[in-house]
Amino acid sequence: MRALIVDDDVHAAETVRRTLATDGWNVVVCHTGVDGLWQATEVGCDVIVLDIMMPGLNGFQFLSRLRAAEVWTPVLMLTAKDGEWDQAEALDTGADDYLTKPFSVVVLKARIRALLRRSTAARPAVLDVAGLTLDPAAHLVARDDTSIALTPREYAVLEHLMRNAGTVVSKSDILRSVWDENYEGDENIVEVYIGYLRKRIDVPFGKHTIETVRGAGYRIAVPT
Repeated sequence: MRALIVDDDVHAAETVRRTLATDGWNVVVCHTGVDGLWQATEVGCDVIVLDIMMPGLNGFQFLSRLRAAEVWTPVLMLTAKDGEWDQAEALDTGADDYLTKPFSVVVLKARIRALLRRSTAARPAVLDVAGLTLDPAAHLVARDDTSIALTPREYAVLEHLMRNAGTVVSKSDILRSVWDENYEGDENIVEVYIGYLRKRIDVPFGKHTIETVRGAGYRIAVPT
């Protein structure tokens, strides 16, 4: 799942980024409305967390242009402006929910989950590869109807592989998509998490879903 945060408050944006990343989200942060709008319309995402007061292109203008472009990604307005007229304008312009700063991270995550449940147009399809299913909106993984518990990072790695099922995905690509574009640690951490996943989704079921392609990366095998 990919989240876009658009907020010129660096501290607030980083707080939201860490909050969502711990739940396995792939998070992109933009500090201007212009950059955020490009990400939302040209790259795409599953949810947007948007501030109002930004230089250049404010949150209301962002929303207006986003909806005019017929992009219906759920938008949670997260702002220090708590007046009823600001909330009304945000909702009328195209926001799906409104939360004021300072905020509870527990409530923030719950609001985002609710947005995904309500938004049928934006709700991602359940991924299914040979009986292994991953529901991005419900955040559930199962093998032949048996639920599988994963950590947020394990879940994020599996989701990235399943979205690219049948395609070889490199370690560096997994790191950029799941960890962070600026991750500078040991890329062998990917091997560690692939091992964790195999113990959870394959070994108990006698399966071999994740293939290692020597010198290239990993691939979710798609039955022919």
